[in-house]
Amino acid sequence: MFEQLISIISPVMICAAIGYIWARTGRPYDTEMITHLVTTVGVPCIVFITLVNVDVELDALGRMAGATIAAVFIMGAIGAVALKVWRQPIRAFLPAMIFPNTGNMGLPLAMLAFGSEGLALAVAYFTVCIILQFTVGVAVSAGAISVQALLRVPTLYALALALIFKTTNTAVPLWAANTIELLSGFTIPLMLITLGISLQQFKIGYFGKSIIISLIRLGMGFVVALALAEAMGFEGVMKGVLILQSTMPVAVFNYLFAARYKTEPETVAGAVVLSTVISFIALPVLIWFIL
Repeated sequence: MFEQLISIISPVMICAAIGYIWARTGRPYDTEMITHLVTTVGVPCIVFITLVNVDVELDALGRMAGATIAAVFIMGAIGAVALKVWRQPIRAFLPAMIFPNTGNMGLPLAMLAFGSEGLALAVAYFTVCIILQFTVGVAVSAGAISVQALLRVPTLYALALALIFKTTNTAVPLWAANTIELLSGFTIPLMLITLGISLQQFKIGYFGKSIIISLIRLGMGFVVALALAEAMGFEGVMKGVLILQSTMPVAVFNYLFAARYKTEPETVAGAVVLSTVISFIALPVLIWFIL
């Protein structure tokens, strides 16, 4: 079991460490360009090729999507109550509590822990989470719903196209499949390296608030996912992926939105860093639990 845990965790930590050391030594890294490349090309490619190629029933993907929606809204309700009691602004901190890092960390961990089936289910969770983050998340941070923000998310179109191919049992032309698979290959390594870069660049502001947000994000995600898995009858890979994705640290996108809408970005940046560090420390226990 120990060797299995190391084989799952070490690739993620090593790739993130490469990014951290790269930034620490002052080497150039265009984070904005890489982020745009990953989100507009890499992620849509990995979503499409994974959903089309992997032998996972649409029913399973639909159940995972439903569980994701339920998890986000339950965490939203709990987080809102917690912030009210804590007397902290919902606009500033609620997105950080309910939207985990399902891409940079969740996808590679699911792939390493559960193989192609786990990656497909993790992609379903990730895609729904991204859609909700660019609608509900933006609405909370900005105080208004932005349909345009959602329409600019390429992953949404990759999902729709993949579902068309899958439901009609249409084969993807070999030249297209090879190209998309080739492009999808750079996605996960660059995600992890960029995560390491972000950990070095982000500064921890307001340590007390940041650590509380981090602990709520991780603890709430685990408890809600565990309860949902039991309630929905999830077992095996389905249960493991749901718990894994829901227990990921604060997503970097939360900081980007906080900075854009000026909702205490320093505190959110601190939560990104601290929750990720705590998550790395707790990963052996989490992976052991879900396997």
